[in-house]
Amino acid sequence: MDMTRTDTHADLNRKAALASSAVALLLVGLKVWAVLSTGSSAMLGSLADTALDLVASLATLLGVWVASQPDDHNHRFGHGKAEALAAMFQVVLISISAIGLAFRSAGQFMGHERVAEAESGVIVSAIAMIATLALLAYQRSVISRTGSLAIATDNVHYKSDLFLNLAVIAALVIDQWLGVAGADAAFAFGIALWLGWGAWGASQDAIEQLMDHEWPLEKRERFLAVVAQHPELKGLHDLRTRTSGNRDFVQFHVWVDGRMTVTEAHRVMDEIEDKLMAEFPGVEVLIHPDPEGLVDEQPMGAQDLLAPGPNGESPALVAQGSPGAA
Repeated sequence: MDMTRTDTHADLNRKAALASSAVALLLVGLKVWAVLSTGSSAMLGSLADTALDLVASLATLLGVWVASQPDDHNHRFGHGKAEALAAMFQVVLISISAIGLAFRSAGQFMGHERVAEAESGVIVSAIAMIATLALLAYQRSVISRTGSLAIATDNVHYKSDLFLNLAVIAALVIDQWLGVAGADAAFAFGIALWLGWGAWGASQDAIEQLMDHEWPLEKRERFLAVVAQHPELKGLHDLRTRTSGNRDFVQFHVWVDGRMTVTEAHRVMDEIEDKLMAEFPGVEVLIHPDPEGLVDEQPMGAQDLLAPGPNGESPALVAQGSPGAA
């Protein structure tokens, strides 16, 4: 693992989490004032979402800090899953916010409540949109460099904030200035549905990491193509991959000439690992050499192991159980 690269990523993730916390803290203060001024359920929903954004951003900050800690004797594979846990915590908070807002909007609609005034709510929502756009741009820059799941989840619900604040402006204008009764409650209920959908989508990547989901097919194929370039490699089987935070882990068995000495086989493994590290920086690789043609009794992941050779010829790496195709 390149420690300089890891430290840089951890620093960027911490700065992004601090930025989102600062923006959320500013917007909570503004929206408290706007709710007291307008009495709007849509604005109350926006306040609830932003308050949860603040808690979620603090959880993200804690998650990326824990994930950046080095391996220790109790966590030999690092602490990367702390990011997935932080992301799931955000999902829970967003879901609670959506349910509470749905009940509030339904009660307001049945009670025929109207907003008191719209100006302060529109101003605060416009400020919130500007601040959110700036934060999103910074988060995208960090995500492109670190691939952080926690920051990506934070980015998802801040994207929803743009639509949420736009919906608040529309609700206030329609209800107060156009005189359409129930518009504020209807928009608030729509915001609740939007938050619920966002929570569902944000949970999927976190669940995949916690369940040690395999890499995407395209990434596995690119990985196999790099391995296939080594001339002394006879085949590959039992490929297993996973991602934890911003770290990738992969292990597999390779077939080599059974007449090789241990020293020669070790040299081949080192050369393969060097190629993989160059193409996949930071990946942690575990390779087990087998004599050519050895087939384990219980193959794992055989469907992932066919990959074209470096010049597009017939597959150079074959699935376990097909030694004759090597």
